[in-house]
Amino acid sequence: MDLRNLTYLLEVAKLQNFTKAAEALHMTQPTLSKLVRSMEEELGVTLFDRSGKQVKLTDAGSAAIQQIHHILQAVNDLYITLDDVSQLKTGTLTIGLPPVISSVFFPRVVAPFQKLYPRLQFEMVEEGAKNVEQLVLNGSIDLGVVISPDEEAGFGTMPFIRQQLALVLHRSHPLAERPPVKLADLSREPFLMFAKGFGVRHHVLEACHQAGFHPLIAHESSQWDLLVEMVAAELGVALLPEAICSKVVNPDVRVLPMTNPAIPWNLVVIWNKERYVSYAMREFLRFVEQTSGPAGGEPLC
Repeated sequence: MDLRNLTYLLEVAKLQNFTKAAEALHMTQPTLSKLVRSMEEELGVTLFDRSGKQVKLTDAGSAAIQQIHHILQAVNDLYITLDDVSQLKTGTLTIGLPPVISSVFFPRVVAPFQKLYPRLQFEMVEEGAKNVEQLVLNGSIDLGVVISPDEEAGFGTMPFIRQQLALVLHRSHPLAERPPVKLADLSREPFLMFAKGFGVRHHVLEACHQAGFHPLIAHESSQWDLLVEMVAAELGVALLPEAICSKVVNPDVRVLPMTNPAIPWNLVVIWNKERYVSYAMREFLRFVEQTSGPAGGEPLC
């Protein structure tokens, strides 16, 4: 049934006259009468009593008119809702972030994006990088931010930050006065590591193995600020992303660059390229592309 025909029924019911209704609808009276008769046949009921001077609704017609009001309102609401979604006036984005990344990603991307689209809701899921990748693949979350995944099959990816890991050590440590530091210089040092499942940990271990040693892991944590406090307590050394190191204010620690090898910390935004990309996701990814690039670091290509 054509929705436009439903508006014709409302006009006849309101004016109680086929001729006046036809004039209001800019059509001929025979055409309108034929359309109404066709709808009555389709519904299997008589909607209007035509026996008097005025056209009156039958019992079935009264019931139909009530439902027609609901139908047309629902259709109107549908168009408004879809317009709101396409204009990013409403919607939800679920983003998976390892804790070490959330402190960088949220203030640089999510917060300014929400200022542009205040009615768009964000749900943050803090998980290790591997868990974030799995949640993206199974559709539990829309987007993830991780260190470049080993296997990119199934992911759409967009670069966000290209930086390196820096060395955090106590200010009294002998290496504190010898920048830059080679990774091999740390072979006998106790390491303060991120917990298992964190991409940073994986890359540090891999770099150490390539440098010819397995690091002695003294303590683990999922919180970068706790790792820094453990460094300040002279419990070991830590390798942290440059973006995190810029937040370190404890006077008892030093932050030094690493060389030979430099350990990259390349963050990418990932999504499941086999799934539907919503209006909100598309605009958010455009925003990431426009704003990505490390402060004071190498600009993204």
